[in-house]
Amino acid sequence: MNMLVSFGIKDVLDILLVAFFLYQIYKLMKSSGTLAIFGGVVSIIVVWLLVSQVLEMRLMGMILDKFISVGFLVLVILFQDDIRKFLVALGSNRGWKFFVNLFSRKNGDADKNKFVAPVVLACMNMARKKTGALIVIQKEMDLSAYIHTGEMFTADVNARLIENIFFKNSPLHDGAMIIADNQIKSVGCILPVAHDANISKDMGLRHRSGLGMSKETDALIVIVSEERGTIAVAHNGKIQANVSAETLQQILSGTKEMDINS
Repeated sequence: MNMLVSFGIKDVLDILLVAFFLYQIYKLMKSSGTLAIFGGVVSIIVVWLLVSQVLEMRLMGMILDKFISVGFLVLVILFQDDIRKFLVALGSNRGWKFFVNLFSRKNGDADKNKFVAPVVLACMNMARKKTGALIVIQKEMDLSAYIHTGEMFTADVNARLIENIFFKNSPLHDGAMIIADNQIKSVGCILPVAHDANISKDMGLRHRSGLGMSKETDALIVIVSEERGTIAVAHNGKIQANVSAETLQQILSGTKEMDINS
């Protein structure tokens, strides 16, 4: 009865803040592919609270207390890659970027998509010449972990430069090019490969790498087929094949959604 009397507005606010915090972590972990860790941690905490606080089981409570005390270190060791992915998603979250952009507006909206025209032109030329290419365009999620797998440099996005990099005799033509903030950040990058059993047998390594990258991040990936001279776009675990120049321009500039049924 005393506990109910002392339950006030501050306690309601406390509960709402905790619920909001857990919901935001849930969304971030879901988008970064680490939702299983969230479910496991929440389950352990709920069992620990029931055993030690509600049921007051001393022996089990003491065991779980010891487990919780070292649980964080165990999680870091066992799930370091997943935790890194979650922290990258946290740092790249739109909510944080909103506040950053308030104080660091370097370019207007007109400059935001200035990479689109050179990428479209280069892809059309490479498709016509049947030159294979794999281009990753960073969105909200930071791609530093993938950028460091290739040869890093900073250059403005230029159609002729893109074509020269993916030219068959170029030492940097293998791997992916990563574009971020309207600049080429790295080439020859290694991407995660999708191994789904339902992937079409017609898809080569470039398409599988592009699809795998789209499952791991929110990036837009453009794939130029060396065998067929066609262009495909991968995003959010989906791939659209046989993309025209106009459609590619619209997808990259964000004025058109991908047709996932293609």
